Amino acid sequence: MFGRALLALAMAASLPASSAVASEPAPEAAHVGDTYEITLVRESSEQGGDQSSGSSYDKDVIIERVIGVRPNGLELEYDLPKPAPGEQRASNWQFPARVFRPSRGPLELINRSELEARVDRWLQAAKWPRAICGHWIFTWNAFRIECDPQSVIETIEAFDLRRTDIREGARYQEKGGRAPGTLVRRGPSAEGATLSVELEADPDAVRRARAESDVAVGEIMRKPVTLDAALRARAKEMVSGTISITFEADPTGGLRRRTKISKLQIKTPDGGSERQTVTQTLTRRRIGASSRVI
Repeated sequence: MFGRALLALAMAASLPASSAVASEPAPEAAHVGDTYEITLVRESSEQGGDQSSGSSYDKDVIIERVIGVRPNGLELEYDLPKPAPGEQRASNWQFPARVFRPSRGPLELINRSELEARVDRWLQAAKWPRAICGHWIFTWNAFRIECDPQSVIETIEAFDLRRTDIREGARYQEKGGRAPGTLVRRGPSAEGATLSVELEADPDAVRRARAESDVAVGEIMRKPVTLDAALRARAKEMVSGTISITFEADPTGGLRRRTKISKLQIKTPDGGSERQTVTQTLTRRRIGASSRVI
């Protein structure tokens, strides 16, 4: 589900994922059976100084359903859309995953034993030994062989808008940004509030992400490179850029969309240059509800 081609791998690694703001909202009222479709679209483009260019497009969808409500948080199930293609279902042992989202604190995996059994079957079906876990391979896409059930938490967090506290004037920190920025309200809308912030990209974070991508690509191409060597090579690059984030809320105050546009300019020691733009749009919409209030 989350494998990428080599170009997309290199560009996505250059632009680290989001992180929630420091403060978290109070738990929202919920109904068991409330269901949401969450879509993450990634569009990227790259242009080199020699006029070479490339682009990629990736779309992932998961379904979130409330399966329980506790005094201190929600029990949620995440799954692929139904019906998911058989090949996609067979290759994604992580889903369905059930988690507990406390009002404060990290997500907790509830059905770890089920995921452990599924990953064993997945490895057996692919005829892969456990030793392959953690390594990068290339089939029709480049992807890392992930075997740890806990890894599904990071995947879910990439789709999570519930834990983002968005208020006008609040300080907002994005992973990959040099420093926090202040959320500013844009023009009023009948559909709900819109807030945005622009941050300066952190050159060190970009260089490290590019070095980690070099290690992955080297493994796939069977031309291994150590992370230290990749970091030394990338340290010579000059990096600048911005990360712009826009949040759109519905009339009730719930977040329905986040759009992040990352623009980087990279100058290499040999005089070359690259321009990269990655747009990530995360959309959340209700597709089902229960009439029973818990």
